[in-house]
Amino acid sequence: MMGKLIAFRVYRNNDQKTTNRFCQRFYGQDVTSHGGKYRSHKQGLLEEIPHVKLIRGVIIVAEEDAKRVIDFLKEYNAEIHVREVVLTPSDEQALKKKN
Repeated sequence: MMGKLIAFRVYRNNDQKTTNRFCQRFYGQDVTSHGGKYRSHKQGLLEEIPHVKLIRGVIIVAEEDAKRVIDFLKEYNAEIHVREVVLTPSDEQALKKKN
């Protein structure tokens, strides 16, 4: 089975506010307010898409999910490199969609 390796860098020309917004929308984030009294979770794109995170800024996704991730990264003017890769059995297991 084939997958897509996506390497990206977002932080080059963005201010801190934009970088924080990217992280919230891409990875998801637990947030608190009123000194920790209220807690909630902001859902991120990668929580909806099965993926394997190799290192910072490098993920493997299924071919059918790659366009969605790439389009999201382009919204933040990310530097993106995409390669087609052969998945290992453990990667295939991690990328299976949960019904």
